[in-house]
Amino acid sequence: MKLRTDLVKHATPEEALKEALANNHRYKPEPLFSKTGTGSLSSATTEECAKEVARSTERIRKVLRPSARNGNKNGG
Repeated sequence: MKLRTDLVKHATPEEALKEALANNHRYKPEPLFSKTGTGSLSSATTEECAKEVARSTERIRKVLRPSARNGNKNGG
C-alpha cells in the first residue's frame, strides 16, 4: 500500500481513533519474553487487511471529492 503523505494534512483525530479501535482487538497486553510492560500486536488476517484497505480507500475518496469538483487533481 502506497503511503499518501500528501493527504496527511487532512487527517483528523477522530479518524485516527477509529482506525486504532478497529485494530484494538489484535493487541495483547501481556509481555512476550520479559517483564518490560510492553505487549504485542498479533498479525492481521486477510479479511482484516481487506477491511483496512477499504477504510483507507474511503478516506482518500472523502478527501479528494471536494477537489475533484473544483477541478484540482492534487487533492488540495
